[in-house]
Amino acid sequence: MGYLPGRRNLAKGTIASYRDAFRLLLRYFEGQLGIAPGKVMLKDLSARNVVGFLDWLESERGVCVSTRNQRLAAIRSFCSYAQSESPECLYGLEKVMAIPSKKCHSPARVLLRPDEMRAILAQPDPATQQGFRDQVLLSVLYDTAARVSELIGIHVGDVRLDKPSTVMLHGKGGRSRIVPIMSKTTELLKEYLERRVYNPGVAREDQALFVNQKCQPMSRWGVQYILDKYVESARQSDPEFTPRDKISPHLVRHARASHLLQAGVNLIYIRDLLGHVDVSTTEIYSRADTEMRRQALENAYECLTPDLYPRWDDDDSLMRWLDSIAR
Repeated sequence: MGYLPGRRNLAKGTIASYRDAFRLLLRYFEGQLGIAPGKVMLKDLSARNVVGFLDWLESERGVCVSTRNQRLAAIRSFCSYAQSESPECLYGLEKVMAIPSKKCHSPARVLLRPDEMRAILAQPDPATQQGFRDQVLLSVLYDTAARVSELIGIHVGDVRLDKPSTVMLHGKGGRSRIVPIMSKTTELLKEYLERRVYNPGVAREDQALFVNQKCQPMSRWGVQYILDKYVESARQSDPEFTPRDKISPHLVRHARASHLLQAGVNLIYIRDLLGHVDVSTTEIYSRADTEMRRQALENAYECLTPDLYPRWDDDDSLMRWLDSIAR
């Protein structure tokens, strides 16, 4: 029971993903192979059965390639553990671990422009208690570039309003980081903390920063609902708002990183803000930003493409001269 969280120090989300993978695997064994969950043996975890399970996920459950690879990663992790516990099954487990991941083509990354992000942040009505909470929540989400799990995990005691203003985020693998917040976000948080209602039975510092109408900590689905509401409002009120696909909280995180990169912020600082272990993970934003690539190409050399000459029939003086000749 303590192997994944104790010896591997895996995050709760990773452990839950592994659990879901084996729940589906046992369902496949029972429904497709006729093996009840209580009778599954380690020898049943053969390469043939695992490949059949992965194909079943795609054909019957309609999962995407990245989800298929995610389930395979969970099975590989288990096989690595089982090899040391059951050496007699070493060869069969090695064949399972040799199953290759399926090549996955990542779609082009769509990023929010600064004016589009500004339009979303302008939608909540700060005159109402709920609208003001939503405005602060979205501002903190964007300003800190937090993952949604990090956002809903912020406690009142994690917020520092004295200069320099910061918020502590609790990220993947139990890693925490302190991120700076801008002056406008600081003012919003200061007003929000003064206006919000606290639970008298819990220490103020231990209470969740953002709560729902039942005074319970906000869920990731609650954050998505709030974002969806104001994105739709921005679409209705701003004709220049172009994104038509669903906008997730993680896309707001990507937008913040991209906007900082466009402003000339060093990639190392952006890596620390996002909580990435390796800067190569952060480099995806420099590869994804089309505007930065265009500017870099324009600044790299003199453009040789000829100028666009005006149409000859748009020259009024030339047309009048031609008309005089025709007469």
